[in-house]
Amino acid sequence: MQFIDLKTQQAAIKDELDRRIATVLAHGQYIMGPEVAELEAALATYVGVKHCISVSSGTEALLIALMALGVGHGDEVITTPFTFVATAEVIVLLGAKPVFVDVDPRTANIDPTLIAAKITPRTKAIIPVSLYGQVAEMDAINAIAAAHGIPVIEDGCQSFGSDYYGRKSCGLSTFGATSFFPSKPLGCYGDGGALFTNDDALAQAAREIRVHGQSKRYVHTRIGVGGRMDTLQCAIVLAKLPRFDWEVAERIRIGARYDALLRERVPGFRTVDVADPSAPLTGARSLAMLQDRTSVHAQYTVLVPNRADVQNRLQAAGVPTAVHYPIPLNAQDAYRSLGNNDPTPASAWLGAHVMSLPMGPDLTAADQDQVVGALANALAADA
Repeated sequence: MQFIDLKTQQAAIKDELDRRIATVLAHGQYIMGPEVAELEAALATYVGVKHCISVSSGTEALLIALMALGVGHGDEVITTPFTFVATAEVIVLLGAKPVFVDVDPRTANIDPTLIAAKITPRTKAIIPVSLYGQVAEMDAINAIAAAHGIPVIEDGCQSFGSDYYGRKSCGLSTFGATSFFPSKPLGCYGDGGALFTNDDALAQAAREIRVHGQSKRYVHTRIGVGGRMDTLQCAIVLAKLPRFDWEVAERIRIGARYDALLRERVPGFRTVDVADPSAPLTGARSLAMLQDRTSVHAQYTVLVPNRADVQNRLQAAGVPTAVHYPIPLNAQDAYRSLGNNDPTPASAWLGAHVMSLPMGPDLTAADQDQVVGALANALAADA
């Protein structure tokens, strides 16, 4: 069993992939070819915003967004410590300070009730992360940010395709950023990413920053980076787009089936509640799905006691797993002295217990049954 099955998807879209790639090879415009603008228009329409700016990775999307907003040395950016390192990495690279705010243990997304207390005159942006595919509490976060005149960048690198009160992830704030890393819900076959905004000036800034700050060839109006998405990668995402709505629906269905199977077959399995971080984990848990939103389940993640033992038993049963993420960023050597020193107990608790199961739109019912059965057996060994 594969943790993420890309081969089945590739076989399903092979004809369109071949056609798209052959077209790029024929015209030879490997940098900023016509597929770049075609993809940007399609994605802007999908998200429901005026502007999509394709970039070379999800990391570059976050970096360019911060640069377009003028974040620099001495500034502060509020974010979560429970995320992939890129979210904080880009803040530090610009000379700013990451201010870590703990997460809601029910969802693993930043807790909006803790944000206002961290805002200072140096706060220049807030970056919530829509982790595992479920959008963070963007309305509450946007309201806090608006009250203080602070822009918000949604890190939607794991949630592209998810809905939030009828709106799409990445179209909910000043900027939305996503990744097309191969394992993402909408992935290419290398690195790629995109930024989304309704602000004309910020869109123009982002477009210039991604081509070394050029407003036109050899005219540099701002500091920039080499952040373009290759034409071939844009062509690959275009080949995947016609299947994407079906894939999103399948991810939602398979996630719901995991929920039902785990409750049926794993004794004591239930949803995380707010009391969990104050006590030892005594049984397996799922993260909560909040009202009026969907998750594309970039990962299907559960919480288990004795994680290393459980993973070893699952591996022996032929079931691959992964941990996203074991060590919060404020506990990492590279970041411990760079952020604030406030404790983040929910992030630490989640980091000690989260475990991701095989997930994807082509995951079969038989494989899902095998995963749940193996997990039930692995947990029973500790009972």
